[in-house]
Amino acid sequence: MKLGMARGEVFLRVLAIVVLVVTACLVAFDTQTKVVILTIEKTATYKDMNALKILVYITSVAAGYNFLQLCKHSTCSKGNFQGSYIYMAWICFLLDQIAVYITFAANTAAFGASMLAVTGSEALQWLKVCDKFTRFCIQIGGALLCGYVASILMALISAISAYKVFRMYSPKWFMRLKSM
Repeated sequence: MKLGMARGEVFLRVLAIVVLVVTACLVAFDTQTKVVILTIEKTATYKDMNALKILVYITSVAAGYNFLQLCKHSTCSKGNFQGSYIYMAWICFLLDQIAVYITFAANTAAFGASMLAVTGSEALQWLKVCDKFTRFCIQIGGALLCGYVASILMALISAISAYKVFRMYSPKWFMRLKSM
């Protein structure tokens, strides 16, 4: 059972890293240039919207975090760290939770800002950007979908971390460690 769960966690982490890197690359390398008036050109990039910049940074950091967790998993599986395992399990659980929430929040903020680009805002006199930069907006939409998939994968990883933490405690006594 432990070996299957460990393999599942490694598979989920690798998959999350791939999806997070795809998200960051789709957003960071997405540009489109259009002629606005005669010879005046406007280029749409992720740098035009702060929410997209933050999304690139956070997804990159989350991918790095998951990679470091993979490295930790491969080195700690060879040794026996009974005493510090409880603390390490709690730290990993809390960091996994933080990574999920921050990634989901950044993706949702980018989604909200992108909706303004799609619909515009007459009250703020903002034009619909996606009427002019259709390919750019479609690629950002794909990146946001990948970001939500990555958030779901990391939530599954967090559930495995929670299981690792709470299986060490007795079901009869609240938050009392099982005798080893």
